[in-house]
Amino acid sequence: MASARAFAAVLLALGWALAVTADDVAANAPAPALAPALAPTGGWLKAHATFYGGADGSGTMGGACGYGNLYSHGYGTRTAALSTALFNDGASCGQCYKIACDHEASPWWCKPGVTVTVTATNFCPPNWELPSDNGGWCNPPRPHFDMAQPAWEKIGIYRAGIIPVIYQRVPCMRRGGVRFTMYGFDYFNLVLVTNVAAAGSIKSMDVKSSGSADWTPMVRNWGANWHSLAYLSGKMLSFRVTITDGQTLVFMNLVPSGWKFGLTFASNLQFR
Repeated sequence: MASARAFAAVLLALGWALAVTADDVAANAPAPALAPALAPTGGWLKAHATFYGGADGSGTMGGACGYGNLYSHGYGTRTAALSTALFNDGASCGQCYKIACDHEASPWWCKPGVTVTVTATNFCPPNWELPSDNGGWCNPPRPHFDMAQPAWEKIGIYRAGIIPVIYQRVPCMRRGGVRFTMYGFDYFNLVLVTNVAAAGSIKSMDVKSSGSADWTPMVRNWGANWHSLAYLSGKMLSFRVTITDGQTLVFMNLVPSGWKFGLTFASNLQFR
């Protein structure tokens, strides 16, 4: 048991190390003034956005939410890394944001009348070596999106490097049901939850094994990964998931007995 807890701590540290920084941001990008948080109308908030990951988005794979291959998990290149002010220690993983370039603030670098919806899949860490208005774009308390380049170029002109944006949280639209991928080993079960619609982010999660009448709470390990230290290997498993808008779904007997680590189990249930 002690070794399992130690291994969990190591995984937590490694997870945060996966966060991808914005290497592709133009070094000489103009330094816009920090905008006030609230947009004038419509519930839109103000922030700034840079891009990373290359023209094909391949450099955005992995990341601090733990989704790994974003193509195979259905997120594609409509993704973003969130600054500390938005990431909420991983609790925001899976959330969706509609973003538009703030044409009034930067008419030269915006593509007007266009919005793009992205999923939070990564963390944009602070850069304390640079001031927050000149390179340290993700420093607290700035709300900032470091977007996959293909998503960013839907709303901004490439040469700008950084643009002022307005954004709002929106429900996530997903195809198919919620998916659960099993990692870990005996006495350490790490479950990655993907393809979550509606709020997109998970508030709490429980597991129940065959032969047990009780639900066992799971703990967020890092990003969208939740763990249990109970011995669950090979047992039929059910999950109970509550997302951040309060909806709860029960995935009864989703994982069959005899399952192996590394497998993904897709449900037929989805949040609305």
